[in-house]
Amino acid sequence: MATYGYARVSTKDQNVNRQLDALERFPLERSSIYIDYYTGADFERPEYQRLVRRLEQGDVLVVKSIDRLGRNYSEILAQWDRLTRSQGVQVVVPDMPLLDTRQTARDLTGTFIADVVLQLLSYVAQVERENIRQRQAEGIAAAKARGVRFGRPEKARPQEYADVRNLVAMGELSKRRRKSISNLQLVPTLHFMSRQRATLSLLSSSTIALLLQRLRPNPTVAITPQTGIGIPGVKI
Repeated sequence: MATYGYARVSTKDQNVNRQLDALERFPLERSSIYIDYYTGADFERPEYQRLVRRLEQGDVLVVKSIDRLGRNYSEILAQWDRLTRSQGVQVVVPDMPLLDTRQTARDLTGTFIADVVLQLLSYVAQVERENIRQRQAEGIAAAKARGVRFGRPEKARPQEYADVRNLVAMGELSKRRRKSISNLQLVPTLHFMSRQRATLSLLSSSTIALLLQRLRPNPTVAITPQTGIGIPGVKI
């Protein structure tokens, strides 16, 4: 017979130490505790699944509180039944002494009370999860109403943006040619407009000359007889 612990928090930003301290006081060795950084909405969690596969009849599973096991009412009840009845595992919840199947296994009244408490706590766990989601949604909606923007901030347009945009509008710089130099230092705007990488070989000498005339001087650009243009640090 072996004894294992299970701890869970929703994200790695949350602290699991309080659960670990309680499990180690049970007492449990740290190597016998499985930890998931995963939502409690379902039981498709990697460490929990590993633990369940390892549990054998007569083993003891310790979970600090029922909401650490999960936050879905029906699935908590289904998992509890699977563990205690199908697999013959004893489950202990230190925060709720009534949920200790080691004590209630042979006592009909104790089993009844434990089942009632389990259903009540499972219900509370799911309601709390739904309340959390509702508060998050309301908070996001309120922030958007105040003008708060979510997601990645927009990139500032390079100084040459207007010049290159005009070149494209006049047909002097096609989309294909625009993409061909998008990752080079010659025109920072081109990287802003497209992230595809190629070479300057697709550009005609007249287009390069036009770019050099329209764009602000770039001290890193030099004309060479071989390629017509050279950029230190960039292989063309």
